[in-house]
Order: sequence, then structure tokens, then C-alpha cells
Amino acid sequence: MSATTALLTDQYELTMLQAAIADGSANRRCTFEVFARRLPNGRRYGVVAGTERVLEAVADFRFDDAAIAHLSPILDQRTLEHLASWTFDGDIDGYPEGQLYFPNSPVLSVTGSFASAVILETVVLSILNHDCAIASAASRMASAAAGRTLIEMGSRRTHEEAAVAAARSAYIAGFAATSNLAAGQRFGIPTTGTAAHAFTLLHDTEAAAFAAQVAALGVGTTLLVDTYDITKGIATAIEVVGTELGAVRIDSGDLGVLARAARDQLDALGATKTKVVLSGDLDEYAIASLRAEPVDVYGVGTSLVTGSGAPTAGMVYKMVEVDGRPVAKRSENKQSNGGAKGALRRHRSTGTATEELIYQLSGPAPEAEPGDIALQVSLMRAGKRVDGPATLADARRLLAGALVSLPWEGLKLSKGDPAIPTTILDPSLH
Repeated sequence: MSATTALLTDQYELTMLQAAIADGSANRRCTFEVFARRLPNGRRYGVVAGTERVLEAVADFRFDDAAIAHLSPILDQRTLEHLASWTFDGDIDGYPEGQLYFPNSPVLSVTGSFASAVILETVVLSILNHDCAIASAASRMASAAAGRTLIEMGSRRTHEEAAVAAARSAYIAGFAATSNLAAGQRFGIPTTGTAAHAFTLLHDTEAAAFAAQVAALGVGTTLLVDTYDITKGIATAIEVVGTELGAVRIDSGDLGVLARAARDQLDALGATKTKVVLSGDLDEYAIASLRAEPVDVYGVGTSLVTGSGAPTAGMVYKMVEVDGRPVAKRSENKQSNGGAKGALRRHRSTGTATEELIYQLSGPAPEAEPGDIALQVSLMRAGKRVDGPATLADARRLLAGALVSLPWEGLKLSKGDPAIPTTILDPSLH
């Protein structure tokens, strides 16, 4: 895989650049903002993830010899020469990873020459639309799990690179571990894994498979007990391993009924500390329906890595300012709000969020009130990182605190309005 991210883009970004260079407008100073006009149908909040991956992609956005050669039949010589020496030299501000967003939240802003800012559109959106969608779905699952352990295990249900990014987003949202080893290597996410049905089928008996797994991985391992008959599988597991077995996993069937039966059987056999792990087409609704059952760990795959019905965050990258002048798209159903913006979130004295205020940076900021939290942070200045990379632990803590601040109805899984309203202040009123 190429180290450069420059060709992870749409051709029209570069044909626009060529035309702007030709007519002299390429150096006009512009601001682009990333925002979602609305949340996915029925969702009450979104979770920001992917910001750090965006900054890494911008740092690696270089037109090397191979990229220039590929573009030579598409672009003129003047544009190719411009790209050969191109580096991003603008400013980026945005919501940190783990922060919540709502309709029209200015999640990311990119300011620089048109030539610098426009060509980042596709790679920025491809990262944020994916990572925010996964983190938002994962957060709903974590809320439904109510403190029980969640493991991300969806690598086989998505693109191989999307799987790594999904594991990262899920970890930000509260998942404890992933099955994906690349995510563990790149991001330091805890990894976990034991055995599939194929391992049991490999052996002549279920007991032989369990004994082999325990010999290799120890008594703390998790045995998959539903290859044949779950009740017999659990009995065989305890007979082979003893009451110190770490966990049993059930991957099919009526999971609520089976979890309850498994817990009762384990307790009757004296394996009171052996955990019950469930997997198999779980989503936030299934997890919520299992809340009353004796489940210790959920393994979530397909629904997580596909955004649980919302595979994209629906974010757009729109120009909002040119040479200090607000500009806005006004086409039907796709309007935007002009002017570079700031954002803050208001809270009651109890800490409960009440609204998100969006205001023009060219005008006065809203009069400060107790509990106001500024949402944007400086990420890049003149093409350089302002601070070192934020950690995933920081993002996890930020999200946990932000979720606690939502009104209780904002955490419901049922369809409804955003948890708090977004107010776009009219600059003429300030």
C-alpha cells in the first residue's frame, strides 16, 4: 500500500484546482467546514471519531513521483508542477475525538488557500463519515450494555482497512477489546480471541477439542459450546476443565433463553465464576433486550462495522468563507450556513447539556454563561500540529463525560429528536 494519501480523492478536486490555478483564484483564502445537516434517522446524538486519522492523512498527503506520473494524462503541466511541491500549509480546527455532535455542528474546519483546502475534501470525508458512523453506533451499544463488557469482532464483515478503523472507533465508544490484530498493533487496543467452530469440528470429540484449547490457552479461556448441543457442551466443558473455566460462548439460537439456561447450569455445576459470552448478529436493540439476562460479555460484529443501519454519518465539506466573506450553498434541500463558525455547549448548573450554540467567528462570541464549554480545539497551524496526538484513552474519557451530560431521554434507543437543540446565532443580532 502506498504511503501517500494524495490519490485517496476524487478527480474533480484536482480539475477544480487546475482551473483555479489557470484563472488566478487558487490563492484566495477560504474556509471549508465539515458538518452533518441531520443525524441518521431517529438518532439522538453523534460521536466524533477519526480526527486523528484525518490529521495523519493530511500529513501523508504528498504527490510523489508515482502519483504525478499517474496524473500526467489528466492534468496540465502547470498543475502537475504545483502538486509535485505541494504540502498543506493551512489551519485546521475541530471537535476532538470523543466529543458529541449534532445537526450543523462544525465538526472540522479547514482554512487556507483554495489550492490547499479544496483537495482535502474527499479524504477528510471518507475518514470522518466512516469513523463517526461506527463510533455513534458503538456508543449506543455501549449504553445498552449498561457496563457489561463489549468486544468488537466484525473484521470479516467489512473491508480489511475499514475493519481496523472500525475497531478504533468502537474502542473510543467504550468497547473493551477487538479481535483485530492490526488494530492492536497500530493503536494499542487490547485484543482477544479463542477458537471457532472449525476447531471443535477438527477434533474427533468435543471433549478432545476443549482439552486441546485449554492445554494451549489455559483454564481462563473461553470455550465455544454451541457446535453441537449447548447443554451437553457446557457439561463437557466443566467436566474437562473444572469449575475454574473462564467463560463459555454461545453464538446462535435464542440468546436470552440460552444465556439464562447456561448460567443456571454453570451454577449448578459449581462453576459460579465462569462467564457467559454471547455473540451472533447482536446490535444495540438485541443487547438492550438482553439486559435482564445473566450475560457477562457481548461480542458484536456485522451491525457494528456497518454502523447498525447508518453506515455513513452524512457529513459534508462545504466552503463557508472566501477572503473573509461568508458564502453559502442555497440549492433546494442542501443549504449551508455561511461564515466561519465557532461552537459552544451550554449546561445547567447540574451539568446537564441544554443546547449547542453556533456563532460567527467574525462577530462577537455569545456572552459567556456558567457551564459553557467551547467545543473546537486548534489542531493544525500553518500545516503543523498544534499539539501531539490525543490518546484513545483521552477520547474514551471525553465521550463518557459527554454522555453523562445528556438529558436522560437523549440516551434512548427509540427514534426521536436530537438530545439537545442546535441554535445557529444570527450575527446581525449581536
